[in-house]
Amino acid sequence: MSQSERTYIMIKPDGVQRGLVGSIVSRFEQKGFKLVAMKTRLANKELLDQHYQDLTTKGFFPKLRDYMLSGPVCCMVWEGTGAVATGRKMLGATNPLESAPGTIRGDYCLEVGRNVCHGSDSVENAQREIGLWFQDDELVDWSSHSFDWIYE
Repeated sequence: MSQSERTYIMIKPDGVQRGLVGSIVSRFEQKGFKLVAMKTRLANKELLDQHYQDLTTKGFFPKLRDYMLSGPVCCMVWEGTGAVATGRKMLGATNPLESAPGTIRGDYCLEVGRNVCHGSDSVENAQREIGLWFQDDELVDWSSHSFDWIYE
């Protein structure tokens, strides 16, 4: 059995502005992942340069950064078995036109420049991204009481 891990998921400005936060959160909850942290915030240039450090030299990066500065984002940390790989599958392909129906991008977007969300692509990047967007004291370690009655 795989170990529990954490992943970073961000709903981008278009997803927040279109009112998709609740629908996306619901999908992760229904899948069985545990919400460890969530907040909305406005990104700044420096944070985005760190977050997208592997893309800063690409020609499209200035437009990506401007888009990410255009409104609030919803930052989340989800925990569970295979959270990174499963989270990526749930989001769908980066290009929404290549995303299968039933994935978040396949259901909610049409163009790569407005693809609703970001998800960590590796456990190492998840740890790095969580550290960029959250302070340690913002991550809540908790256990569900929903199944306590089974063990009584």
